Amino acid sequence: MLLEYAAIAAFILVAVLVGAIAIILGALFGPRKKTEAKMMPYESGMNPIGPGARRMPVRFYLIAVLFILFDIEIVFFLPWAIVFRQLGLFGLIEMAIFIAILLVGYFYAWKKGALEWE
Repeated sequence: MLLEYAAIAAFILVAVLVGAIAIILGALFGPRKKTEAKMMPYESGMNPIGPGARRMPVRFYLIAVLFILFDIEIVFFLPWAIVFRQLGLFGLIEMAIFIAILLVGYFYAWKKGALEWE
């Protein structure tokens, strides 16, 4: 029974070994000379103006969390679509309730202005 998992274990072992070898070779042979130009912050091909760490408005994080939330919820459509015929009317009603809950959350976020980009 454990022989079925041998390929997965070998794949994980090879992935860990390749990662470890890359890190070790980079540490051994990579350049270590720190210069003023290398230590200077760099962004989009231009020298930055102002501090490197700026305060970000909460709105950016709110939009990111909402995107992740609705994106992850959409993942539940694929398994439902695969077994749709076996679920029958019950599965259709369940998905309709699920979509209704998602739409309530979406419209709530929309009305509160969480999706406005300023």
